[in-house]
Amino acid sequence: MRALLIQCGSLPLTLAIIYMMASLHFSVTYMSVAAVQGLVAAMITWKLGLAPWWRAIQLLFPPALLAALALHLPPALFLVLFLLLLGLYWSTFRTQVPYYPSTEAVWEAVRQLLPAGRPVRVVDIGSGLGGFVLYLARLRPDAEVIGIELAPLPWLASWLRGKLGGSQGRFLRGDYEALDFGQFDLVFAYLSPAAMSGLWRKAAAEMRAGSALASYEFAIELKAPDRIIHATEGGPPLYIWYF
Repeated sequence: MRALLIQCGSLPLTLAIIYMMASLHFSVTYMSVAAVQGLVAAMITWKLGLAPWWRAIQLLFPPALLAALALHLPPALFLVLFLLLLGLYWSTFRTQVPYYPSTEAVWEAVRQLLPAGRPVRVVDIGSGLGGFVLYLARLRPDAEVIGIELAPLPWLASWLRGKLGGSQGRFLRGDYEALDFGQFDLVFAYLSPAAMSGLWRKAAAEMRAGSALASYEFAIELKAPDRIIHATEGGPPLYIWYF
């Protein structure tokens, strides 16, 4: 949203620069306007301290827009792509948690954390396409495994995978903030650095004694982990906190 507002806010300055260029008898084309717009937006992005990759995106966006228009693609195609991206990322602008898929090696490392010989309840917050939930529900039929996902498209894909495969895992669509972590023996998260402080505050307030929080790749600055596991050699760590 900030990047979009920067592009919009750059337009008056771009028009002023183009007007000066025209008054000095410089050749003004659509591509030169796009280049100036990209430069202005990239400079504003740099001054506002957005992540470095946004500078390149802002610089290249106006020329890329011109290039896309030159292809004369049907407008419906852009609508379809927009709806697909909306279904995939949904409220990423608010949660700052994009889609991060984990691997089977990570799922197995989490499975080994569970106590054997008794039923357990496990939740995957931000369950994506449902791989972890389906894997754990298959190997631990005595466990109640739940995945919760906010974005509608990944949730629908995981729900269909579970139904078609006859899995005992359940998939909920919604925000994990609405869950009571005290109902689970293990909470598994693969979120983003922006979400970790809030995750810890919720876990510390709700999780019961004997339960565990597992976060793949992203640590919690407020609390050092009780255990660190490397599911794959050279791969990101799996952080564990016990309550």
